Amino acid sequence: MNNQLVERSEALPVAQAAESTTILQVIQRAAADPQCDIEKMERLMAMHERMQQKSAEQAFNAAMASMQCDIPTVGEGAQNAHTKNNYATLDDINVVLKPIMQRHGFAITFKVDHQASGISVTGILMHSAGHREQTTLLLPIDTGPGRNAVQAVGSSTTYGKRYVMCALLNITTGDARDDDGVCAEQYPPVTAVQAKQLASLLAKCSDKAQAAFAAMHGSPESVYKHEFDRVLAMLSKSAKAAEA
Repeated sequence: MNNQLVERSEALPVAQAAESTTILQVIQRAAADPQCDIEKMERLMAMHERMQQKSAEQAFNAAMASMQCDIPTVGEGAQNAHTKNNYATLDDINVVLKPIMQRHGFAITFKVDHQASGISVTGILMHSAGHREQTTLLLPIDTGPGRNAVQAVGSSTTYGKRYVMCALLNITTGDARDDDGVCAEQYPPVTAVQAKQLASLLAKCSDKAQAAFAAMHGSPESVYKHEFDRVLAMLSKSAKAAEA
């Protein structure tokens, strides 16, 4: 995103906020007038609410556009025991996406409903400005071999959360390094000193965190240089949690 585009995307919510403030001032003055028309006051309040919603939506869209540039392909670190296909688990996706979402003011939550036809999973993507988007996926109960009723519901719920999250955030999964060397030219790896720093933190992390790291990056030496700060922060947090 070039500087002009960034400036325009930031200017729109600021302009909307200024207009909203002006309308709010008009409402405050009208409220102080004992002869104020209630119907006129209601129209002003409705206009103010619409402008706030529009400003929040514009901030959401600008943050989403910026965040898309930071979202990498999530490595597929697990394998389906029946189909033998690789896939990215919900934990894999969360480890990668949560720090990125936090930097851009996003959070996601899920609503799960049990229906006669299966499990309904709704993902709600919220932004700090107040706007939110959501999508819903209806899934049958995953009554696979060896699963009891509770496990079947849990499997469908996890599956639904994974796919809903990918849909809301436009997440792609796969082998991010299977690119015939193109990414190696565009995205150089970290330096030896940086790799050593990452390896030191990784050694302090839990086995689960180390497995997730291996699935996403392979080794500390394979981390792209432009991802160093994000990975360093992620490992620092994970190492601190493991020591607690």
